[in-house]
Amino acid sequence: MKTFSGFSKKMPAFFRGLEKNNTREWFTPRKELYETEVRQPMIELVTLVNEDLKKFAVDNALADPKRAIYRLYRDTRFSKDKTPYKTHIAATFARRGLPKHCGAGFYFAISHKSVEVAGGMYMPGPAELAVIRRAVADNAPKFLKLVNARALVKKLGVLAGEKLKRPPKGFEDAPAELVEFLKHKQWYFYVTLDAKLALSPRIRREVVERFAVMSEVMEWWNQVLLDATRGEDDGRVKRPDPMW
Repeated sequence: MKTFSGFSKKMPAFFRGLEKNNTREWFTPRKELYETEVRQPMIELVTLVNEDLKKFAVDNALADPKRAIYRLYRDTRFSKDKTPYKTHIAATFARRGLPKHCGAGFYFAISHKSVEVAGGMYMPGPAELAVIRRAVADNAPKFLKLVNARALVKKLGVLAGEKLKRPPKGFEDAPAELVEFLKHKQWYFYVTLDAKLALSPRIRREVVERFAVMSEVMEWWNQVLLDATRGEDDGRVKRPDPMW
């Protein structure tokens, strides 16, 4: 059985150096260090986590685990921060059959500062938000049981994400216990863990345990969205046309 022994101490050292010297001139002669001490171990870890996902969230597992890993290069086109590189390495496992960031997916990131673990819908569009809000309102007991599950809250805390200041239109008279949930524009769970965890074989177990306790509510969200797509030609919730 394959195991992961943890990242070496060269990984946090690389990211500390990159944080202080986030330039192509610094990175280029150290690209091989990044490949051997950061990216390759991440591929090994992601491959194992991907196998674990098949036990409880098979539709979030990928045929090619390497595709779960984000590029190190930042998209600086619309950002005031023009530094070219991220100072962490991350992976996401999107739900098959739904757009990458609007369905509920699993995520974890490794850096010199922390290990981050998350899961949920980070960028749902108006169509997805409307579907989820209606499902929450119509299935309040089920939803509340899922998001307040003791094991989930213990491992990841309460539901996070940006919220409206007021209840969304059509939900002004929702029960008090639902109002704060219905205000959400993002729906995800998130926790930061000690950076030293990345250097330990425990990293795989700690990530997967948190993915597992999120899996039931994640699949509920995804099934709500998938059920709403039935009968549509492209098999997806219809999103509004782009403005540009």
